[in-house]
Amino acid sequence: MSDASQLPVAVERMNADRGNIRRFMMRYEFALKTIQTRIEILQQEFESVHEYNPIEHITHRLKSPESIQRKAHTRGCAMTFEAIEANVRDIAGLRITCSFLADIYRVASMLVQQSDIEVEQFKDYIEEPKPSGYRILHLILLVPVYLSNCVVRMPVEVQLRTIAMDFWASLEHKIYYKYRHDVPQRLRDGLQDAARDIKLLDQKMEAIHREMRDLKIADEMSGLHSD
Repeated sequence: MSDASQLPVAVERMNADRGNIRRFMMRYEFALKTIQTRIEILQQEFESVHEYNPIEHITHRLKSPESIQRKAHTRGCAMTFEAIEANVRDIAGLRITCSFLADIYRVASMLVQQSDIEVEQFKDYIEEPKPSGYRILHLILLVPVYLSNCVVRMPVEVQLRTIAMDFWASLEHKIYYKYRHDVPQRLRDGLQDAARDIKLLDQKMEAIHREMRDLKIADEMSGLHSD
């Protein structure tokens, strides 16, 4: 029997094991809640101590069992919980949108420096964009989940991008979904042009942000000297 003919049987067998599916998914849910709580703490600290919040908004998602199985199949992965956990690393995902480029690296640094979080993957598509123009800071973090009888480290995909990058990525997704990845060249070229414009916009906004910060520091220093 071929692998293709065995697939429906393997999927059906997995789906019938509802208890294990629930336990499998719960660990990713807990990992997602854990990293969300860490980020919310950072947000509150910044707002109260630094009077500045580098995070505009956060979204999260947990793949459905059906979506997980489809991705596992495209990767040639066996339909077992162990094989899927080893090969599909983006079951739990978190997207952090920041105002400025520097904030992306600042938030990422604060996360990866936490002693109980391990970095499994770090890809900087901001410095080296994908050919399409796609720019993002992409991490896979191993987050500790404390269960009743053990501690497990679960992968959470974390994406960090600016508001402008988020807008571009949303448009790209809509175009590729509409054309089912067979996108006309003129639209591909238009996306690349827009990506270059967004890069320049982010750089200009970052420069303005730095100048505002420097002026604030200068004003504070001037006030101290006048006292």
